Amino acid sequence: MTTEHAQPKPLWQPDQERIAAAAVTRFQDWAAARHGAPAEGGYPALHRWSVEHLDTFWQALADWAGIRFSTPPERVLGDRTMPGAQWFPGATLNYAEHALRHAADRPDAPALLYVDETHEVTPIAWAELRRQVGSLAARLRALGVRPGDRISGYLPNIPEAATALLATAAVGAVWTSCAPDFGARSVLDRFQQVEPVVLFTVDGYRYGGKEHDRRDTVAELRRELPTLRAVVHIPLLGTATPDGALDWSALTAGDDEPVFEQVPFDHPLWVLYSSGTTGLPKAIVQSQGGILLEHVKQLALHCDLGPEDRFFWYTSTGWMMWNFLVSGLLTGTTVVLYDGSPGYPDTGAQWRVAELTGATLYGTSAAYVMACRKAGVHPARGFDLSRIACVATTGSPLPPDGFQWLHDEVADDLWIASVSGGTDVCSCFAGAVPTLPVHIGELQAACLGTDLQAWDPEGKPVTGEVGELVVTNPMPSMPIRFWNDPDGSRYHDSYFDMYPGVWRHGDWITLTDRGSVVIHGRSDSTLNRQGVRMGSADIYEAVERLPEIRESLVIGLEEPGGGYWMPLFVHLAEGATLDDELIGRIKQTIRAELSPRHVPDEIIAVPGVPHTLTGKRIEVPVKRLLQGTDLTKAVNPGSVDNLDLLRFYENLARERAQRTA
Repeated sequence: MTTEHAQPKPLWQPDQERIAAAAVTRFQDWAAARHGAPAEGGYPALHRWSVEHLDTFWQALADWAGIRFSTPPERVLGDRTMPGAQWFPGATLNYAEHALRHAADRPDAPALLYVDETHEVTPIAWAELRRQVGSLAARLRALGVRPGDRISGYLPNIPEAATALLATAAVGAVWTSCAPDFGARSVLDRFQQVEPVVLFTVDGYRYGGKEHDRRDTVAELRRELPTLRAVVHIPLLGTATPDGALDWSALTAGDDEPVFEQVPFDHPLWVLYSSGTTGLPKAIVQSQGGILLEHVKQLALHCDLGPEDRFFWYTSTGWMMWNFLVSGLLTGTTVVLYDGSPGYPDTGAQWRVAELTGATLYGTSAAYVMACRKAGVHPARGFDLSRIACVATTGSPLPPDGFQWLHDEVADDLWIASVSGGTDVCSCFAGAVPTLPVHIGELQAACLGTDLQAWDPEGKPVTGEVGELVVTNPMPSMPIRFWNDPDGSRYHDSYFDMYPGVWRHGDWITLTDRGSVVIHGRSDSTLNRQGVRMGSADIYEAVERLPEIRESLVIGLEEPGGGYWMPLFVHLAEGATLDDELIGRIKQTIRAELSPRHVPDEIIAVPGVPHTLTGKRIEVPVKRLLQGTDLTKAVNPGSVDNLDLLRFYENLARERAQRTA
């Protein structure tokens, strides 16, 4: 007698009332009546239809969302070849017009809620935001800014940054931003590529209870960006406007009715940057129409956001999640902007902001969730989080312990959305679905219109085993190009070199037979022992459960003669010592939770784990250093949060080379 393999029990299951109320359910019913979408079968059937009938799906979404094309498209998809797919050819529209259209219905409701480290909440009403955007857009035009010109922001996550982005889009210019904790070299590596004509800047910022003066950095940016025609000063620390700069308040004091330049669908909206750990950061250009449609889909259908919601995601202007957060305005949602340290005055700070602002969707990093767990934070005991319907995480895979902790410590009926995507598309490939169950350690499903697959090295789709994350059909928010990549070769080599015509993202994933997704880490730093590929994320999850381990980094090195060296670097918690007992426990934990093959060859205590400026562990440059690559060639110094940490790995490589010589 055979028994069927038992499916694991979900951690969370939406009830019928929640499923019926979800926007994605309403959309499916609407699209079934008008566009031939399946009426039955729930999300899995809708997703299958959305990738098999790509043109119809995106047309249906545009109709359902009321996207205003001032010139209608000739069709949905012209050339569908990747790279270079043509979306909605002939159409014209404006992203900022859609972001501000809710001002007509709810002029006095808050569009933005701004919070800094004082934890005071400052609302900005829809009508006021629209007025400021109208005034600023008129002043930008008066300065000679024309469609296609680049406008840059060296700004923290403050309302002025959102206003400047929207005014830039209104005039058809191209926005790009960096956070003010980036040093001058890091900013110039980004902004010099795109040659901005206007720079919005602060005099400094507050973080961790301290003021950080950035006037010298701003002066350097002004000297090194010869294309600037204007610099706009935002006195966050109260300093006077420097010589030759314009004052923010003067530019936003007018009552000009906003004029929204109607631009082609594929007109550039903004430039985002890759982390730039090796070489100059890639300057990724995304379109007004592509972002508008992708973000409406993601925020309205996947995040289930609408006018009654409050959307808080902890981010900075140097990370794509800031752009994604501002797009919450497209759904009429009140967007929460928090400018400050994630853990000031204590580890529970972000939960306090969620409470103060009445956030209904709160997004953070998996690392923050695990830090709260380790620090013994009890969010539901310390804060009123009754309005939170969903906690979403990104930046790295949320470990199973993180799912369980959120369930136990926030609410047992909490929708937990671990999501994964990339700066490259400024969106998610897989993640939140309000109508599906949540299983521990898994992303709920691939997103609508995203033909997500796991492929083996021969390019065959696999289910239930590890493969390369690929997307086999175009998405509207894929880059229209990279800046300064005239023949498209850098763009092609970044995603399409392994499987021609298919987007390869560089992550290892498993697609389960339930349609959920497990992320195992980056495929370009994947561990490959005895021909078996392993994800670094699995090892981090196991090791960092131990209270003595603050953070870890695992590297796999192919050695001459066919050898393989896999060290595990551990950053110890205060007071912990890497003695034989702890080494034994680390190895035993990995062996028991993963497999003997995952056990490292050596465990080495380190002064810290290096990260990109957006907080991701740096694996590939450390691997290159350990292979003997010179530090200046292994990593772009301006892309790292602490360059001195990399010198440790460089010295270790030197010592190893001397030992084995």
